[in-house]
Amino acid sequence: MSEHVLKVENINVYYGSIHAIKGISFEVYAGEIVTLIGANGAGKSTTLNTISGLLHPSTGNVKFFDEVLAKVPPHKIVEKGLAQVPEGRRVFAQMTVQENLEMGAFTQNKQSEIDEDLARVYELFPRLKERMRQMAGTLSGGEQQMLAMGRALMSRPKLLMLDEPSMGLAPILVEQIFDIIADLHKRGATILLVEQNAQMALSIASRGYVMETGKIVTTGTGEELLASEAVRKAYLGG
Repeated sequence: MSEHVLKVENINVYYGSIHAIKGISFEVYAGEIVTLIGANGAGKSTTLNTISGLLHPSTGNVKFFDEVLAKVPPHKIVEKGLAQVPEGRRVFAQMTVQENLEMGAFTQNKQSEIDEDLARVYELFPRLKERMRQMAGTLSGGEQQMLAMGRALMSRPKLLMLDEPSMGLAPILVEQIFDIIADLHKRGATILLVEQNAQMALSIASRGYVMETGKIVTTGTGEELLASEAVRKAYLGG
């Protein structure tokens, strides 16, 4: 088995008095796409925000390459190689596409490396290259999602976490975004994907975890979960 990139061990997370995450454990190995699927409010985004240090578990550990992240501030977590593309994209609207991408490179000091990374992002996302001087706020939803992903890649992440990348996008754009995720994976990226579109997520995932009300209720390979009758009934509309 390849090495552990991420290990979530029995974490409990509270929002005020709400017990949002109830003792979940899972892992991501190098080179995998792992997906968390589940209905709205199942705790998927809360889980990502806890991994990236925006929220803190009351018990349990999050380990990144065997290092416990409990006391590490979010920006330091990014420097260690863990990048999150937040739900709703959150690009800097008043900055150009290129400036947004350069913001993602705050962990790099060498201009030559930043230029290399820019070239790589523009190769992955030709649409962004065409619009490099355009204000990010004027891009379409799909282009903003590409920009948010490109910006995360500028930090050279060892683990890329994507929170609902297909949200609010037209079906044809959803396919494009998933093609890009599959392409990133082929190039060696390790990805943790939170996604409402369970069908698309499971079709590209190495493994998946199904969350319900803050717990993991089922796990399996992408193929196993796609074929599971319970999962199909609950999440795949069949």
